[in-house]
Amino acid sequence: MPSLEAVSSAQGVYKEAIEYLAKFHASHVRQWFGELQPVELAAGVLTIRANTAIQQQYLATKCREVFNEAAQAVTGNLVSVNFVTGSNAGGALARLGDSYDDIILSPDYVFDNFVVGPCNRLPYAACLAVSERPGRAYNPLFIHGGCGLGKTHLLQATCQEILRRNETSRILYLSCDTFINHFMDCVQSGDMTEFRYRYRHVDVLVIDDIHFLARRDRTQEEFFHTFNTLFQSGKQIILSADCPPNEIPELEDRLVSRFNSGLVARVDKPCYETRIAIVGKKAKLRGINLPDDVIAYIARRVESNTRELEGAITKIQGYAMLTAGKYDLDVARAALGDVVPSSERLVSIQTIIDAVVRYYNVRLADLQSKKRHKSIALPRQVCMYFARQKTRYSLEEIGGYFGGRDHTTVLHAIRTIGDYRQQDPQFNAQLERIEASFAPANSAAPSTAAAG
Repeated sequence: MPSLEAVSSAQGVYKEAIEYLAKFHASHVRQWFGELQPVELAAGVLTIRANTAIQQQYLATKCREVFNEAAQAVTGNLVSVNFVTGSNAGGALARLGDSYDDIILSPDYVFDNFVVGPCNRLPYAACLAVSERPGRAYNPLFIHGGCGLGKTHLLQATCQEILRRNETSRILYLSCDTFINHFMDCVQSGDMTEFRYRYRHVDVLVIDDIHFLARRDRTQEEFFHTFNTLFQSGKQIILSADCPPNEIPELEDRLVSRFNSGLVARVDKPCYETRIAIVGKKAKLRGINLPDDVIAYIARRVESNTRELEGAITKIQGYAMLTAGKYDLDVARAALGDVVPSSERLVSIQTIIDAVVRYYNVRLADLQSKKRHKSIALPRQVCMYFARQKTRYSLEEIGGYFGGRDHTTVLHAIRTIGDYRQQDPQFNAQLERIEASFAPANSAAPSTAAAG
């Protein structure tokens, strides 16, 4: 343990604590602790000034405990760490964090960490433009795409860049669920004044998963007026969803029209070259030096989205710990041996229909009919759910297989079955049995894994 003289000042405690943390959290120290400014050490409290409101928010919510432990370890005394910013930054933070249930911005979700490729070039460029000229470039901005493709990363990067350029910006970033819950609470309490002030007195409103407005008439009404108030005042509106505006079930036409009035940008699955770049970037951020052949192997095995690519890196990292930190192709194959590329998991829609017809003992003609009895409707929805998961057919094409139903019906079926699957373990087990019957189509997967 260092001498008491060495750590008797704020600068001394800070320096020793950073050296202590670097032994266990090297990448975090480089990214977040390297440019902080120790202010004072008084009454057992070490005050440290951060450079920005975003940095202060992250350190205070995510790193306070580990820094407290480090300060204790180097002083031998109970020391509490307090992260602060300058007065302007503090004001920005208060506006960002004074919330019903705001999303805390992640330090990892910045533009510098985002890998740009053909799959996301347009939404990336749009978010960059919005961060430079909020309220004037692409307003509203509507980003849509599947899970794990980087929508949230882009939204948070935009917020952080806007704050970096102007820390007094009033940004409200939250999920659609939070908006809905807050609205319902205020309706029940009979006081909408606070709600309307909160959402209509901001410079930038960012709502993730706006498709959850589907079929919520009263919430849609309120959001319509919120949207108009902000738009007419020149305030920036950024929305994300898993589908374009016209595919959100029972979304009012006037909202569809307004969402489409700005830029609607789609994020697609990353191509092979982009996956290579993503794996390299994510590994570097973790302080891992992956060989090129391992990076290429991950990119071949995981084709779906960024989130699963990160999961693959985590698996390999775990396996490497068992081999003294060795990262080579053998370790990667051992870690990802059970991962089957999505292209190898595709099955025909007829295979899906046959499996569902056998399991539920129904007729194909019934699935394609207009019958709505639960004994028919549920198997039909299961078919649509698996067709979306296991084929490359669009919502319209899937609807065409089942009596010419429109895309909103298919989207509703997919969400309904997905919800049932999460809520009911018995129903999930049934779906797993149905899915297992698709196995013959995947029979080539093990040999592919072995071949690398």
